[in-house]
Amino acid sequence: MRPVWVLHALVVLPFALGLEVPLVVQYVPLAVSALLLGLPHGAVDHLAPTRVRGEAPTLRSLAGVGVLYGVLGGAYLAAWFLAPVASFGFFIAMTWAHWGQGDVHALVALEGVEHLRTTGQRVATLVVRGGLPMLVPLLLGVDQYREVATLLVGRFGVEAAALDPLFRVETRLALGVGFALLTVATLAVGLARAPGGLADAGWRRDAGETTLLWAFFLAVPPILAVGVYFCLWHAVRHVARLVTLDSDGERALRRGDAVAALAGFYRDAAPLTLVSLAFLAGFYWLVPVRPGTLPETVGLYLVLIAVLTLPHVVVVSLMDRVEGVWRVA
Repeated sequence: MRPVWVLHALVVLPFALGLEVPLVVQYVPLAVSALLLGLPHGAVDHLAPTRVRGEAPTLRSLAGVGVLYGVLGGAYLAAWFLAPVASFGFFIAMTWAHWGQGDVHALVALEGVEHLRTTGQRVATLVVRGGLPMLVPLLLGVDQYREVATLLVGRFGVEAAALDPLFRVETRLALGVGFALLTVATLAVGLARAPGGLADAGWRRDAGETTLLWAFFLAVPPILAVGVYFCLWHAVRHVARLVTLDSDGERALRRGDAVAALAGFYRDAAPLTLVSLAFLAGFYWLVPVRPGTLPETVGLYLVLIAVLTLPHVVVVSLMDRVEGVWRVA
């Protein structure tokens, strides 16, 4: 994961020195995520439940994932039409939990850290890691946070005024102080339980990533920061997980052939990625207020991401259960 760390650190530097980027350019990473990593990283969900068990997919397993997406995704889509502001709030909470879930898996299953010795520690780490991309941008980037909320709920002909209390200075100050204290406390407990103390490689990785992400989301404009993180942090880690579960992909990695491993992933992800894009095109005609600009189109795309994320979280939670991510030996 070192290239991912370096890339995020390199993005921080120019913005810390005062770089400004036009708002429309900041939407580009989210826009390109539709084809590169954003949509594709969840488009292998139909294969994941069996692969995580070391089994081949069956008609029953494929149909089960299809029903899951149809029922949960359909219900959440209806909720956006009926209660868009509440659906936006749920999207933030769900993404907070899901992105934190992904980082806990990376630490425990991929990196094998030893300092997260209890379920409580892992839950606290989930809250911290998920809050970095979902809460920290709100602290200094309130205008962009409000704009994104407006772009999403605005597609349904309503305003995001109900979220105004969240954007107040006193609310953001309280959230920022509380979240900073939670971050320090979570890392402190981890340090106390790290086998090697300050020399423990796993704890230092956790602390280093957490510090990097704090700096990243404080320095980089929120829309750009979330787009880069979504593609090159969260999605990359999930793709790495999926590739290691695929026998062909794992063999390619053992040969040192990352290109073949990624080609296999994109081959598996292509059909449902195209289906999702087709649905997005149809979704354009369903919403009461159709997008006319790139930001508005990205807002519509994020609603689609929200709808797809709910069943995706269920699939990933099943994978976590099989792999014992939340079971502490």
